[in-house]
Amino acid sequence: MPEEFDFEQSAIIPYKIEDDELKILLITSIRKKKWIIPKGFIEFNLSPFESAKKEAFEEAGVIGTNETFELGSFNLNKYGGLTKIIVYSMEVEKFKDAYPERNLRKRKWFSTEEAIETVSIPEVGKLINTLQEKVKTSQFK
Repeated sequence: MPEEFDFEQSAIIPYKIEDDELKILLITSIRKKKWIIPKGFIEFNLSPFESAKKEAFEEAGVIGTNETFELGSFNLNKYGGLTKIIVYSMEVEKFKDAYPERNLRKRKWFSTEEAIETVSIPEVGKLINTLQEKVKTSQFK
């Protein structure tokens, strides 16, 4: 029997390959300042990936390719119910200084190991590891 969800969100793991090393962009949450990935509710007129890509620009100031892989999903109890979060990869093409939430959040590039250790939700760390494996096996090149 499929699990019932009260809410559905989508998220992006923004990445770049620099000097043959995978780098992951994390941002801080607004209230608790924990390191997270850009995410938000799926807008009714956008696909889950398009919605996540929009959040990545609003929250982190990044614009990326449309080539993506759904890395997986995880569930959180938030907003008074069970929320399913679908996570995609996005290679960053542009890193903007001006973006809507620039005064509310910090953003920082991490090595994959640092990102896995730093991110506040363990399931996101597992998905970063999934992304790293896909890059190693050249599925992203």
